[in-house]
Amino acid sequence: MKHDDQNDWMNSIKARFKSFPNFYYWLVAVFNPVRMDRKYKRLLKSLAEDSVVVNLGSGTHRLSQSIINVDISPYKNVDVVADIYALPFPDNSIDGIINISVLEHISNANAAINEIRRVLKPGGLIFSVIPFIEGYHASPYDYIRWTRSGVEILFTGFDIIEIGIFGGPTSSFLWILQEWLATLLSFNISYLYRFLLILFMLLTFPLKFLDYILSRYKSAQNIASDFYFFGKKA
Repeated sequence: MKHDDQNDWMNSIKARFKSFPNFYYWLVAVFNPVRMDRKYKRLLKSLAEDSVVVNLGSGTHRLSQSIINVDISPYKNVDVVADIYALPFPDNSIDGIINISVLEHISNANAAINEIRRVLKPGGLIFSVIPFIEGYHASPYDYIRWTRSGVEILFTGFDIIEIGIFGGPTSSFLWILQEWLATLLSFNISYLYRFLLILFMLLTFPLKFLDYILSRYKSAQNIASDFYFFGKKA
């Protein structure tokens, strides 16, 4: 499958910074239009200290020294290099899986969920972040989005503990606004578009913190950036 040339420039920038995991994570946490959250800690608090927990699609970031990082790419801080469709773990062997902003980047999310269900123990926990309203972001690919009800269907076979907003409506708005402004003012000049997109990210990112308030509004789910799913293998 051919990469998307329009997004290769952004991926090349990311690749350079990923050699410095802590700095890369700081950049993403600060300047990404989506407000970062640590709701995954609810999963960790629900499990015993000796539980086997996997961060599936970890990238370069290590959430905890006790969590096994799994990714398809051999980044720094990755413990196991594996395909999400064929995890190197026995059936019913994992206590908890964290999966943050990964499913939109693979071509068959349902197959990945089936593989997650296979390796989780009965009663094992999953915490996943799934996009709803976000701009196109290939890493290297970007395929699909889910509504809140779509998230419920996606995780059929799991008991729902909680579904909620991860990135709120301001995050959605900022992502689209930054792209819109860069597109409008670039006059279809690629290098100008790239410069403007980064510029508007730097100028507007503080607005995302409004989601600390807006994410609590009931209507926020209608235009949320992401949802999180916290569930248990049935």
